[in-house]
Amino acid sequence: MAKPNRKEEILEAGLEVFAKRGYYNTTTAHIAEKAGISQPYVFRFFETKEELFIAALERAYERILQSFKNVKASPEELGMKMVQAYEELSNSHPNEIALQVVGISVKEEPIQKCTREWLSRIRSYVLDRFKEANLENAEQMVTTFIAVGILCNIAYFIDLPELIGK
Repeated sequence: MAKPNRKEEILEAGLEVFAKRGYYNTTTAHIAEKAGISQPYVFRFFETKEELFIAALERAYERILQSFKNVKASPEELGMKMVQAYEELSNSHPNEIALQVVGISVKEEPIQKCTREWLSRIRSYVLDRFKEANLENAEQMVTTFIAVGILCNIAYFIDLPELIGK
């Protein structure tokens, strides 16, 4: 198999294993097993577990941002359509939801930095979209939008749907 495909498999395996086991309970051996390769082979593509986790976390955030970029809606429907896009992503890529919660809980500075940067990037993008749509109180709306999204992530992660009224 070509190297880019193998790296992609390792990244997707890492995303899944980190989402299920957490950062601290996951080893590169777990990820190698999921990818069907030897543990040393993981290190051909990622120097450390932390580097692999950050790559997986970035993948999750990239998918979220892309799902928002794909939303085409009138100003009146924009917020609702973005929520629907996120719900669709949550159904098609549930590990991304769990990985966000895991990422927020990890104390290592490079991982916190990644989380901060991506949440800020997503917030800025959504805020720009809300402003372009001339929505009143765009700043407050984006704060609520992000807060509800994080609450939904937590409800999903701990399997407590009533936390968000479902």
